[in-house]
Amino acid sequence: MNSLTYELFLAGLAVGSAAALTGVGLIVTYRATGVLNLAHGAVAMVCAYVLRQLVVEWGWPLGPAACVTLLLVAPAIGFALDRVVFRPAALADAGPARTLVASIGVFVLLVGGAALLWGGGARDDAPVLLGDDPWAQVAVAVSVACAVGAVTRWTRLGRELRAVVDDRELAALGGIAADRVAAAGWAFGSFTAGLTGVLLAPVVRLDPYGLPLLVLEVIAVAVAARMRSLPVAVGTALAIGVAQAQMTRFHPEGWAGPLVRAVGANLFVVALLVAALAVPAVDAGGRDVLPRGTTAGARVPPALWVCVAVLLALPLGFAGPDLRTSVQVPALAVVLLSLVVVTGRSGQISLGQAGYAGLGALFTALLAAGRLPGLPRLPELAALAAAVVLVAPLGLLTGWPAIRRRGPALALVTLAVGVAVSRFVLAQPYATSGLEVERPAGFLTDRRYYLLELAVLAAALVAVAALRAGRTGRAMAALRDHEAGAAAAGVPVPALKVLAFVAGAALAALGGGLLSMSVRAFDAAAFDPVRALLWFAAVLVLGADSLLAPLLAAALLVGLDAGARGGAAAAVIGLLAALTARVPPLAALLARPPRHPVPSDGAGRAAPGEAEARTPVRGGPGGPDGRPATGAAAPEGAKGTDGGVPDAGGASGPGRTPGADGPRRAGRTAGAGSSAGTPGAGGGGGAGGTGAATGRARPPAGPQGAAPVRLEARGLRVRYGGVTALDGVDLSLVPGRVTALVGPNGAGKSTLFHCLAGTVRPVAGRVTLDGADITRRPAHARTRLGIARTFQEPAVFASLTVEENVRLGAERGRLRDAPDATTGQVLRLLDLDGPVRHRPAAGLPTGVLRRTELGRALAGRPHTLLLDEPAAGLDDAEAAALARILAALAADGTAVLVVEHDLDLVAGIAHTVHVMRAGRIVS
Repeated sequence: MNSLTYELFLAGLAVGSAAALTGVGLIVTYRATGVLNLAHGAVAMVCAYVLRQLVVEWGWPLGPAACVTLLLVAPAIGFALDRVVFRPAALADAGPARTLVASIGVFVLLVGGAALLWGGGARDDAPVLLGDDPWAQVAVAVSVACAVGAVTRWTRLGRELRAVVDDRELAALGGIAADRVAAAGWAFGSFTAGLTGVLLAPVVRLDPYGLPLLVLEVIAVAVAARMRSLPVAVGTALAIGVAQAQMTRFHPEGWAGPLVRAVGANLFVVALLVAALAVPAVDAGGRDVLPRGTTAGARVPPALWVCVAVLLALPLGFAGPDLRTSVQVPALAVVLLSLVVVTGRSGQISLGQAGYAGLGALFTALLAAGRLPGLPRLPELAALAAAVVLVAPLGLLTGWPAIRRRGPALALVTLAVGVAVSRFVLAQPYATSGLEVERPAGFLTDRRYYLLELAVLAAALVAVAALRAGRTGRAMAALRDHEAGAAAAGVPVPALKVLAFVAGAALAALGGGLLSMSVRAFDAAAFDPVRALLWFAAVLVLGADSLLAPLLAAALLVGLDAGARGGAAAAVIGLLAALTARVPPLAALLARPPRHPVPSDGAGRAAPGEAEARTPVRGGPGGPDGRPATGAAAPEGAKGTDGGVPDAGGASGPGRTPGADGPRRAGRTAGAGSSAGTPGAGGGGGAGGTGAATGRARPPAGPQGAAPVRLEARGLRVRYGGVTALDGVDLSLVPGRVTALVGPNGAGKSTLFHCLAGTVRPVAGRVTLDGADITRRPAHARTRLGIARTFQEPAVFASLTVEENVRLGAERGRLRDAPDATTGQVLRLLDLDGPVRHRPAAGLPTGVLRRTELGRALAGRPHTLLLDEPAAGLDDAEAAALARILAALAADGTAVLVVEHDLDLVAGIAHTVHVMRAGRIVS
């Protein structure tokens, strides 16, 4: 090994060992708390600054200063983050996506605070803690990893840590102080972050932005280790560090040379991109970026819009000809408006919008200068429009991976794309050297250009408002509120995600081009990934689904940083984002509440159906009482007995199209309703029917002769790891019959249900509809084929009204010819056509939510209805009314499958009852 190779090897070890410490700290924090801590790099930077302050500025000896920094300051930061930020989020059951947002807030807060305290310039006098020997740094990294492994495997704290990781609630019930374990995890994670920072600072120079971003990039090693394996993290970090150092020896020529050199110098970025794309889809538990119901139904008063318009126009009347600060506000607002589309309306975490804005600025300048190969020189406005067209399809870089990712996994992908664009394109001289930016002809002065920006901003606001309204807007809101529920309603989730990211990329590119023209220069630092995190946090804390938020955020970001020392905006925004579990979005405070208050009976009490029932609920999360219902009927025709053709209050012959007019027919057979405000659905007529308001519906005897099978499963087999959830299951659903699945927890009922609904794909067997194989059809496609479903916990869309929830089903279901009429019929059928129809679903009682979800399913006029524990959380009267509705639907020709623990409900409605055990149907 020659001397150069060895020296590069040692340099790579130094960087790799710091990256290994980052991986160890991230993994420990994640395993102790479940939080992917994106603020790890910011903590590292703060600790490096503290050590420098103690040694360089105050003259402390290096040893005591290092002990204070690493053993006191760093753990104290971890304890503070646990107590102030993440423990309240855990108590609020915020979920992975919301805690990720909190970590972004901490990152932004620490970066802004460091810029305010120590300034934004880079410093090259950071103290060297371990000297120039990289083997010492490797020894430290390996020792820390071994110590963590030993503690995890052989100590009580390690056993408690593993228990908390496996099931935090169960561990707490077992007497483990889960909060103490989490606090220890945060303290140790911050210690490793501090050690990383003091080791890296002498190598890369110390500044508030560069060091956190560098540590952010090496998250790749923890992701590659699947946030679990310490040896994999350490080995990956050392290997990438050495390879990156060795690649600096190569200097390829030709047109691809600069790009190859850029890749070689940023192997951790490549690793981050590859690792993020390789991470499997992460289930965030159905929780989204936005807190449900925070701004549901809220409206911005028109007077507030007038005030905002006046404030935006003030620079034209009171400022002089120099508007170099003001001209940045409308352009930045357009960029931030892209986050309203992607995050606010569609619920997708996007940390890469700065990359698209930078590409828009770069392409605009290149096209206006005639430097883009194959394209002529264009006037500035035409260049801006062309740049938007070129960048919009690049939204697929994040939109396509987003199809199968949510929460932290999606955040990693978008972050990786943004970092890659910044490192490999925006910051490279081959793309930006000698680049000049000019304003459009006729808009050279600040005042005229400001007017142009205001016009573009107004047009963008109108376009986004149009996108948020109507069918597409309702579908996007459904995607944000409950992705699985949106698919069940017939929303094409993959296409809608791609649309959101493509539209967001176009808006970001438009704003980026305007922003570079406003300052007459292309500055790669204006579009770096740290800026993207700041923009994301700003829009989120101000109200991501509000059109007002981008305007306020742009004014705040530009105004606070207009002075000589930046960082104030980041500090303010970061503080609000870090406290996201406690502080509601500002737009929710400024907006008017919904116009439709809770209906009452005139005496101050909630009207029937508008308050939670006070009687004990049946089954499910509401708390099962385990008692048989009064008036429950014995099952007739259970387990497949045949009888006469069911008739719920009118003829229902086999020649009718099953379910084609289910809501209308069921509406004619509705009974008198129940005391809880849930309508009956015609138990009278047919064999064994009962129309009593207090009794359970008895199932009709069943159709005569052999009814045609519509939905059928044959030989379904599903495995989760080494566990067989379904083992060769066969099931047939027949029109006009109610089929029930019962059995203990873990028997495979839900897995079979998901296979039929299209949310789980079996490893063997097939699902057919009228003989056609639909095994590979996704959930939304099955909904459009006439297979509707509900969820164990109501999958309603909190920010939409009850009527909009039902209308979405009418617009996206099997038959979509008359959504207005169908919506009205379903609302009347389910007693939702009163004032409650205009109320947002957020905060409504369980009974109303159940009816709303059922109404959404029925509005698509399905021929097959799959119900997952529909009686969970309902009281006796509501469950009895549900039974009558299901009996009427079956009598009208609908095939119904019910997965239910309430045996009284099953006995009252089922024609066929299947018992499942250990992944098989045993009877």
